[in-house]
Amino acid sequence: MLSLILGLGIFIAVFYCIITEKVPGAWATMLGGLAMSMVGIFNEEQALHAVASRLEILFLLIGMMIIVHLISETGVFQWFAITLAKFVRGEPFLLIVFLAIVTAVCSAFLDNVTTILLMAPISILLAGELKLNPFPFVITEIMAANIGGTATLIGDPTQLIIGHESGLGFNEFLFNTSPVAIISMVILLANVYFIYGKDFHVSTELKARIMEMNPSRSLKDKKLLREAGTIFALVILGFVLNNFINKGLAIISLSGAFLLVTIAKRKPADIFKHVEWDTLFFFIGLFMMVLGIEKINVIDMVSDKMIAVTKGNFEFATMSIMTLSALFTSVIGNVANAATVSKIIDVMAPTFKGVHTDALWWALSFGSCLGGNISILGSATNVVAVGVAGKSGCKIDFVKFLKFGALIAIQTLVVAGIYLKLRYM
Repeated sequence: MLSLILGLGIFIAVFYCIITEKVPGAWATMLGGLAMSMVGIFNEEQALHAVASRLEILFLLIGMMIIVHLISETGVFQWFAITLAKFVRGEPFLLIVFLAIVTAVCSAFLDNVTTILLMAPISILLAGELKLNPFPFVITEIMAANIGGTATLIGDPTQLIIGHESGLGFNEFLFNTSPVAIISMVILLANVYFIYGKDFHVSTELKARIMEMNPSRSLKDKKLLREAGTIFALVILGFVLNNFINKGLAIISLSGAFLLVTIAKRKPADIFKHVEWDTLFFFIGLFMMVLGIEKINVIDMVSDKMIAVTKGNFEFATMSIMTLSALFTSVIGNVANAATVSKIIDVMAPTFKGVHTDALWWALSFGSCLGGNISILGSATNVVAVGVAGKSGCKIDFVKFLKFGALIAIQTLVVAGIYLKLRYM
């Protein structure tokens, strides 16, 4: 009983610190994990095993971070955004549509936090050139990043956790979650049009200013772009073919990253300082905390309760997983939700016989990724984007985000629920 009280107390305290931003997320989860060990919930060997068993996630992230950083050095993201603006001749809604699609596609195959860091400033710049409120541009890209991250195994850190725990591969995610991501993008853009379309009026003079922008000035290193683009394409091809070549996503990612830095002749110190170590340590601490929650039997208790409530009703269980995941994500973030609920699914899945239990994992995926749009706390992408927007003079507070984000999340989750029912039940 004492371990249960201490474990839950530490868990709640950590997420209170994260939600209120009193302590950086990486420090909070690391302190929480170490505190659980210090009070005897688990020992050092068990803590190290909890991290070691998930090294694929960490190494995959490191490899992709390095590749994305080198791609970003070329200026190709900025070039693409300006080129799109010229392509649509400065028409605001078409500009938002194309920027959102680019953000979603990039988020499906790159780190969505990095994508939003690159795309948000460009969108704010373009909105400023057109003398428009940048909020619809920024909030649409945030939603698009979270939706795009739903489409693939590598699109969002939550997907990596779900993939690791479920044993589902890159192609399984692509074929099962991407249809919902595509439909969700249509829903998002339709809402943007009906809610903000009336405000998208721009003079001919302002459109002409967009047409005068020169995208080629954004390209800083064409040689590096060719090298990085080729290796990135090979890495993605490796992910798709991994079921056949069986090399492992982490090995493919790291191989591409270190081949690229060797070809580009970068020094280790210059590369490693751009790795998002705070994200990696956030995960390490989180993995230890999830172990602690397992050790005090919270996951077993919740699982038993859900099994009792659902009473063998697989459809009810699947919808419950998705709904609860979305609600939890809006408070504790999608990464923490995925890491915790995946353990519950591990216990629940064997109790169902003769059904497509993978649907439980897709429900968790939709609840975590699409539910990440509900509040600023839903994902790291939201927090980063709001910070970038604030520095550029576009303040997005919690309530303002919630009003639009919850609207999009509810609609996309309803569609996801219908999709789950039609395809798997």
